[in-house]
Amino acid sequence: MTYIVKDECIKCKLTDCVEVCPVDCFYIGANSMVINPDECIDCGVCEPECPAEAIVSDVDMTPELQKWLDINTKYSAIWPNITKKIDPLPNADELNPAEGYAKDKSADFSEEPGPEE
Repeated sequence: MTYIVKDECIKCKLTDCVEVCPVDCFYIGANSMVINPDECIDCGVCEPECPAEAIVSDVDMTPELQKWLDINTKYSAIWPNITKKIDPLPNADELNPAEGYAKDKSADFSEEPGPEE
């Protein structure tokens, strides 16, 4: 079992979750983050820390979650690791689904890697 970052993270990159991860399994892209499912120890401490509610467990797998699990798996292998909290992207608060932003952000996902620490 693992945790998965979904589209709610796109264009926000609120990194509160990174700071609490005991195994440093987050990887950063240009406008999102992912979790390496092989490194995740399923402790769950990241999920409640995500202000965008973008992190979920794969315990109840659906086709939509499988899509995001595949994305997390693929990009965690090629993006740089992130272990410290950084500033969110501009307009992160207004694009935060937990704050009322309702649009599916999947189409805005960037395959580009984020900055190295």
